[in-house]
Amino acid sequence: MAKPRRKAESFDSRTTPVRDDLAAAHLRNRVQRPRYAEGETRQVAVPVLPLGFRPGADARLESQLLFGEGFTVYDEAEGWAWGQSALDGYVGYVPADGLAAELTRPSHAVAATTSHLYPDADLKQRPLAQLSLASRVEVVEERAGYCRLAGGGWLFAKHLAPLDEPAPDYIGTGLRLLGVPYLWGGRSAQGVDCSGFLQLVLQRAGIACPRDTDQQAEALGDAVPEPYEPAALKHGDLVFFPGHVGIVLDGGRFLHANAFDMAVAVHPLDEVLARADAAGAGVSGARRLWAEAGPAPQ
Repeated sequence: MAKPRRKAESFDSRTTPVRDDLAAAHLRNRVQRPRYAEGETRQVAVPVLPLGFRPGADARLESQLLFGEGFTVYDEAEGWAWGQSALDGYVGYVPADGLAAELTRPSHAVAATTSHLYPDADLKQRPLAQLSLASRVEVVEERAGYCRLAGGGWLFAKHLAPLDEPAPDYIGTGLRLLGVPYLWGGRSAQGVDCSGFLQLVLQRAGIACPRDTDQQAEALGDAVPEPYEPAALKHGDLVFFPGHVGIVLDGGRFLHANAFDMAVAVHPLDEVLARADAAGAGVSGARRLWAEAGPAPQ
């Protein structure tokens, strides 16, 4: 007897918790799978947690989760948890030992590029860890200019900002990351790729941002009409190429995490456009945000 055919499915596997053998329970009426899972909410308990599309330390890095971010676990086996990021919906495998089942209630974000987590409110102590910009923490006590976190450790108070007080100048935030090394799949102050860089600076500005360039080009701001020439683009505009994105600065400059320098850098916009055209990967679109871009640096 012929097996019944599975109905044609259409979904983005990057943001839909579905595997061949398993799907999230809320997708029960959308996809047919042998089993379904309700999922368990956990929280990132290490500074940066790698995410891949398959389990294993040799899997390519696809994204990262930052300290304090949520992750819904649908399956766990052999030290790997499969689930979905609460921040951007990205689905993949992360090391299970980097997640905590006991949840905190983040009240603040790290506003400094990086900040040391100390065992006590004392700068002479050996740090326990280093947290990236946009990491999320719950502050339970303040003493001597430091904040004690739920779960332990102290951060310098001036390195924190309440979650309800974002920094709208996303260009200013981006310029603070100049020199941060390029890292495929990276989205922390220790290493970023182009879309991870944009997501990180917009996250600090309080703007929800998807993970990948194609998603960002659809979701962010308003479309800028052609032609995509330096004279027609404004300070703060986002310019997209196939698989790449950056931010326009006044003075015909372009801020982006790039493999040309393997770092976050500022380049002349006309040179970036010329290199892209020469590679057959010219501008695919541009978007204008509603947020404050901040003054152009001199």
